[in-house]
Amino acid sequence: MVGGRQYSSSSMNPISRITRSPFLLLIVTLTCFFLLFYIFTASPSSPSSSHTKPISLHISNTNQPHLNPNVHYSFVDSLEIFLKKRSNSGSHHLPDDTVGDPETEEQQQVRKLDDLIWKTETARLYDDEQSPLFSPPVRVYVYEMPAKFTYDMLRLFQNTYKETFNLTSNGSPVHRLIEQHSIDYWLWADLISPESERLLKSVVRVHRKEDADLFYVPFFTTISFFLLEKQQCKALYREALKWVTDQPTWKRSEGRDHIFPIHHPWSFKSVRKFVKNAIWLLPDMDSTGNWYKPGQVSLEKDLILPYVPNLDLCDAKCLSESAPRRTTLLYFRGRLKRNAGGKIRSKLGSELGGADDVVIEEGSAGEAGKRAAQSGMRKSVFCLSPAGDTPSSARLFDAIVSGCIPVIVSDELELPFEGILDYRKMSIFVSSSDAVQPGWLLAYLRSIQPTQIKEMQDNLAKYTRHFLYSHPAQPLGPEDLVWRMMAGKLANIKLHTRRSQRVVKESRSICMCDCKRPNISSPLAP
Repeated sequence: MVGGRQYSSSSMNPISRITRSPFLLLIVTLTCFFLLFYIFTASPSSPSSSHTKPISLHISNTNQPHLNPNVHYSFVDSLEIFLKKRSNSGSHHLPDDTVGDPETEEQQQVRKLDDLIWKTETARLYDDEQSPLFSPPVRVYVYEMPAKFTYDMLRLFQNTYKETFNLTSNGSPVHRLIEQHSIDYWLWADLISPESERLLKSVVRVHRKEDADLFYVPFFTTISFFLLEKQQCKALYREALKWVTDQPTWKRSEGRDHIFPIHHPWSFKSVRKFVKNAIWLLPDMDSTGNWYKPGQVSLEKDLILPYVPNLDLCDAKCLSESAPRRTTLLYFRGRLKRNAGGKIRSKLGSELGGADDVVIEEGSAGEAGKRAAQSGMRKSVFCLSPAGDTPSSARLFDAIVSGCIPVIVSDELELPFEGILDYRKMSIFVSSSDAVQPGWLLAYLRSIQPTQIKEMQDNLAKYTRHFLYSHPAQPLGPEDLVWRMMAGKLANIKLHTRRSQRVVKESRSICMCDCKRPNISSPLAP
């Protein structure tokens, strides 16, 4: 009853009757659905549907005015335009521009591209000597170790270096050998110098451990090996190891961000297995297992440094004056009987010894040997640099500073700073199997054009500075290139450090992403 009037059910509103009837409600709902479906799926040609577009799952610029109208964000739209342009230009097939032998043409293209890249990188390197290839500079914390590991070792060398009777088993003066591997001194002397006296911009010494990227261990492993008694040396190695590994910074990273100068292949040998995660500064990477155990060294974590040359630098004036006197095609002076990969020397001596313009001499590294080698290299176009007991030798760097093009016969050789320097521009690389073939090597060297020889000699003159250790350390000298190379390792060092900190006991111990064995992470001790 409303307003005093009573209505019958037959006089109720029609909508009310529908909502009260489930059947009628279903009929109305289905009718509306089909009507909407017809509207949205009508033919595009129909006038009523001329403004209706199918629902799209890709981004449309017209619906999002903030997007750049000249940029295609839709894969479908972009693909349509791309294919249309390719079809119209007739470039949907790769052009067949091969002329003659396709392999020869491909090699030429690769060589041209490689030369262009080398010229670009060289220009970047030399145009601004003060600008490091990698910035910002590497931040290095230098440990202040007890004097018995540092200054006492240097004084021991200084007080005994004139004792010429102290020889190695092969007759080489011990102190000359120490000089060849004195990279530990050159790096340390630069790092601890007052900042006002330093010239390098690629590295800066920091005095707070939390500021450091890397930690340098200034222990003179080569001096201690050669100038201490065997047991005394081993005891000092153990003391140095304990001192370093007791540091909280070592424990935090398990040594992955610590730098050890281990440049002589015999040095620190008795305790190396305890520092295999650290960065080693090495003369090469012998893969035969004679000097380093499997898994101890790798290009990923370690760094190759050049020997200190034995011979004096042949500067620009010397190079100019010696050019007309370089009448010897190929020169070698050294020990012909060596072990491991160095056995190639005796074979080369037998093969090359009889030629008129070739000098192959047996000799050692005394003062007389130094004078003979310096004179011989400055009279030669090419200098033979075969493997010795290890894949590398100081002879390679003696040849470089003498302006004599190295002929490298060492299949396992790794070279210093190869991420920056291209040794192919100043050296000849020959496989051992080719080098010992009768007549092959000399015929190959004689076939090299004078223009190519001149170009390599010019590159030798340019590259010499990269192998001259000095104090103060010079921009683009070997000390500088050490830190430029180190900068490229930092991200990977941090990766392995952080991974080792977060893995749990149940984690796999082997990283399945091409990690090298020396960098295998292990869970932290509970």
